[in-house]
Amino acid sequence: MSKMVEFTKVNDYCWRIEKEGTMNVPIVIFASEEILEKIKGDKTIQQAINMASLPGVVDKVVVCPDAHQGYGACIGGVAAFDANNGIISPGMNGFDINCGVRLLTTNLKKEEVKLKIKPLLEKMFEYVPPGVGKKSKIKITQDQFTDVLNQGAKWALDNGYGIKEDIDNCEEFGTMPGADASSVSERARKRGIGQLGTLGSGNHFLEVQYVDKIHDKETAKIFGIENEGQVVVMIHCGSRGLGHQVCSDSLRKMEDAFPEIMASLPEKDLIYAPVQSDLAKEYQKAMCAAANFAWANRHIIAHQTRKAFRDIFGRDVKLHAVYDVAHNIVKKEKHIIEGKERELLIHRKGATRAFGPSQEGLPEIYQKTGQPIFIPGSMGTSSYVLVGTDESMKTSLGSTAHGAGRLMSRHAANKKWRGEEVKEKLEKEQIFIKAASWKGISEEAPLAYKDVDDVVDVSDKAHIGTIVAQLRPIGVVKG
Repeated sequence: MSKMVEFTKVNDYCWRIEKEGTMNVPIVIFASEEILEKIKGDKTIQQAINMASLPGVVDKVVVCPDAHQGYGACIGGVAAFDANNGIISPGMNGFDINCGVRLLTTNLKKEEVKLKIKPLLEKMFEYVPPGVGKKSKIKITQDQFTDVLNQGAKWALDNGYGIKEDIDNCEEFGTMPGADASSVSERARKRGIGQLGTLGSGNHFLEVQYVDKIHDKETAKIFGIENEGQVVVMIHCGSRGLGHQVCSDSLRKMEDAFPEIMASLPEKDLIYAPVQSDLAKEYQKAMCAAANFAWANRHIIAHQTRKAFRDIFGRDVKLHAVYDVAHNIVKKEKHIIEGKERELLIHRKGATRAFGPSQEGLPEIYQKTGQPIFIPGSMGTSSYVLVGTDESMKTSLGSTAHGAGRLMSRHAANKKWRGEEVKEKLEKEQIFIKAASWKGISEEAPLAYKDVDDVVDVSDKAHIGTIVAQLRPIGVVKG
């Protein structure tokens, strides 16, 4: 940062940076004092200031407690722009469009699953290929792939994958309106067509967990979390190479089309287009198509996971979809700004939507509770189920954290730990890993991340997503 930034303490879990200099809106940071010091350790705050300085930004920029430095915009950042007169920025959405989390509950107990965790992980690894590249066992035509991009999870359901409940309990019901496959480049299509139903690499995982502690029994029961010791499955992945290419394509096109905007930006990946421009409309159509690919992907992974469980535990095993949430996405939403309802383009980059009760777009079953939120840990640590709040709609643009948030780069983690050592340590704790590479383990070592317990505590205490249940891992499939 070029000069000292002043942080005003709102309370023990919220801080503000008032509008000054080039900023058009203030910044609201949800963090404890300890987490704030970690957030200050990289370019996160400067990137939030850059976001707050963009034209047409509305109300405030939100920085979630898992925030860390990204490309252009910080990860864990949320910004809003007028849906009709604002801007849209691929870099404030992220490269892995609709990276997100789906949670499935089962009717199994941790004791019976622990006895068979190794063969279960082998089956899951077989049915859901992880790692880099084209490894899909699903062969589809170009016409079918067009339908995937336009229809999302609906295509998967119509073609024999999953059940209707999977769509009912999914953000946007698994299909983003406005998707247009014709806006997706040929290169992006080539990268994606061989990756449907695959897990990918990086921080993506397929994790078998158990309910360690229920904090809110009434809400947990509505979510299908009945008791402590119940086994659940968490799926974390996104739009694979297709989404990355859609973002890259749009960034380059906007850079070429708007050299005057490029010249004004502190980071090139913050490039944007006026929302009424042809490039903005093209990006929105392609982004929605990539989001649909991600929802179809997680839907199919859930289907394949059911197959793996039935192979190991028999036909009586039941896997129920709690919900599916997006982390990297631009959404049209209605929010109350200065006492008036406005339609906004909400950019969430590494942040989870955290809608409270009675919000438009939530499934009927969650209208009284608010939206389920899933905040995953990192292999050896807890993950959490939370629920959205009325407070989040007022203070955080209906958003909260999406994970623990990195403390060090993947490169630094690989230098610090060996995958074999991480695996051995976790197995001593009765957490088993089946991975596509040793690198995939070392770069995602638990200590490479912030303490997820602290991050979730901030969300809960700041009332932008309250704790429902704490989960712990039994076994994990990694890329």
